[in-house]
Amino acid sequence: MTDSEIIELYRKQDEGAIRQTQEKYHRYLMKTAMQILGNEQDAEECVNDTYLAAWESIPANRPEHLSLYLAKIVRAKAIDRVRYNTSEKRRSEEFTFSIEELDEVVSPEASPEEALDSSLLREAIGSFLLKQPTNVRKLFLARYFSFQSLKEAAFSCGMSESKAKTILFRLRKKLRSYLKKEGFSV
Repeated sequence: MTDSEIIELYRKQDEGAIRQTQEKYHRYLMKTAMQILGNEQDAEECVNDTYLAAWESIPANRPEHLSLYLAKIVRAKAIDRVRYNTSEKRRSEEFTFSIEELDEVVSPEASPEEALDSSLLREAIGSFLLKQPTNVRKLFLARYFSFQSLKEAAFSCGMSESKAKTILFRLRKKLRSYLKKEGFSV
């Protein structure tokens, strides 16, 4: 079943939408959640919460790309779970490393005014990434969107771990410079 057909099922509030979503995207969503959480039980819970969130939100929204829409939801659910687990002193190591790497670029201490500009920041980062070569963009997304380990991200992009590390280091530096030029405090 195509994504547009599945979205139409959601729009009609047909319960088959969830079944079709599970058949098509369960593995993808589990992998995304596992990259962040490292715990199968928590990941499964986040994926199930994703199906519910999609059920509640899609009739009002018509996502252009269902896979990206679902990935965004599952990432948010998994990050919320990590925050919850962090309060109990449990944290996914890869999530921590990738967030710390990005902290070099975007300051986590934002004023309320800067917090309101987060959508502008996302747009600026997206614009920056679109100007990068495909393999660099894919590496960035694997590392910082899917929270893959450096080794996994490098492998998925067909490069050595040391090359990926160098590319990401240079890319973060370029991104910081680009964001400063665009008027963001970094």
